[in-house]
Amino acid sequence: TLVSSIDGVGTKTKVAAMVGEYKGLGFDIVHHCVNDILCQGARPLFFLDYFGTSKINGLAFQDVLTGMAEACTSVGMALIGGETAELPGVYVDEEIDVVGSIVGVVDYDKRLPRAKSQPGDAVIGIASDGLHTNGYSLARRALFEMGALSSRDMVPGLSSTIGEELIKPHRCYFHSVYPLLQDDAPIFSIAHITGGGLYDNIPRVLPSDVQVVLDRRSWTPLPIFRLIQEVGGISDAEMFRSFNMGIGMILIVDRHAAPAILQRLHAAGEWAAIIGETQSGPHDVQIA
Repeated sequence: TLVSSIDGVGTKTKVAAMVGEYKGLGFDIVHHCVNDILCQGARPLFFLDYFGTSKINGLAFQDVLTGMAEACTSVGMALIGGETAELPGVYVDEEIDVVGSIVGVVDYDKRLPRAKSQPGDAVIGIASDGLHTNGYSLARRALFEMGALSSRDMVPGLSSTIGEELIKPHRCYFHSVYPLLQDDAPIFSIAHITGGGLYDNIPRVLPSDVQVVLDRRSWTPLPIFRLIQEVGGISDAEMFRSFNMGIGMILIVDRHAAPAILQRLHAAGEWAAIIGETQSGPHDVQIA
């Protein structure tokens, strides 16, 4: 069965321009797309890109394409082509638009969701590396407009700057999660936590009579999220709907198999933990 996805990196490009670091955008768009089709149990086959700008900056263009090529190679996927557009009447000066399209394949009997999740199943959260590719408009407004901070300011509690934290590439979960699917681990569904955060992405993979209850004490959001919330005066509800809050992917699994799945994820280099469970209830997410 062939599956596909189209995504963009949005206003993260503006932060990349502020910092002068573009290579990560190539990783962002590829990893975002790979994670999306992984939620259907698919492995990537090939990738196409779109790079639009008002006037081509050769170094920025080269860095983005280099990042894409390296990211594609890392998951065994071919970068087969794309489109480069120089449109001064559409984009403002130095603005960059990066979009990607991916096609993957999954055996029909291994596609996700595999079975109906039941109340009492375990919810495993796998850590993100930061904002990934979502919430940048809100982050920029909170940090740089409301907080009057600079991309060169340090993040409290870290030895890195705000700019360095914001441009961390979108993490790819293919190498840690796909082998579990191939070995028929009892994973019922997967949610990639992108735009809409935990509240909007998890219900997409839930039956209509099942809800997820998350225990926010089971993980600690990354310092960059705490900084955004504090200087922007943002509510918890808006933070959990706009950002991944440190959880980049959710696995809903048989509760009895959860310890073994966690062990394999840890061995693959992921931070992962049981952060909640499924319950009978409305088709939503509760964070307590």
